[in-house]
Amino acid sequence: MEKIFAVLNQMEAEGVIGRYAIGGAVGSIFWLEPITTKDLDVFVMLPVAPGGSLLTLGPIYDYLLARGFAPQGQFIVIEGWAVVFVPPGTPLVEEALAQAVERDVNGVLARVFTAEHLAAICLEVGRPKDHDRVIRFVEAGVLDAAVFEAILERHHLMDKWQKFQQTYLNP
Repeated sequence: MEKIFAVLNQMEAEGVIGRYAIGGAVGSIFWLEPITTKDLDVFVMLPVAPGGSLLTLGPIYDYLLARGFAPQGQFIVIEGWAVVFVPPGTPLVEEALAQAVERDVNGVLARVFTAEHLAAICLEVGRPKDHDRVIRFVEAGVLDAAVFEAILERHHLMDKWQKFQQTYLNP
């Protein structure tokens, strides 16, 4: 996976993408036990085209296709992984991207969402697999409660958190 991170770091250095961070299931692997996943979610700030205001994934695809990586549906396959580039769609994801932390992966730095942001995003999205992931974060003891609750407060998720606790943690 470090080869993918090296490609992402190069893309950022060359201005093809803005700041990036790994989220989703792969992001959670940095904080939890590994799980099976089929893709890599790369959250990324997209540069605005000169003279325009629209965000586009075109430069990303152009860059990667020119280097021999192949598209596969909504993904681009990089080093055997289906990679999807996702612009931040909510204030919570924007904050997660801004506050992502660097981790060393076999000598290559990669930026990843914090455990607290990943858990908050799972709570916000609210699918069954997201609820399972929040439970795993809680059970693993990797969440800083004060940081997590501050994130939930800022993003108006305390009601969801209380309901989640009543349903899954304190039935």
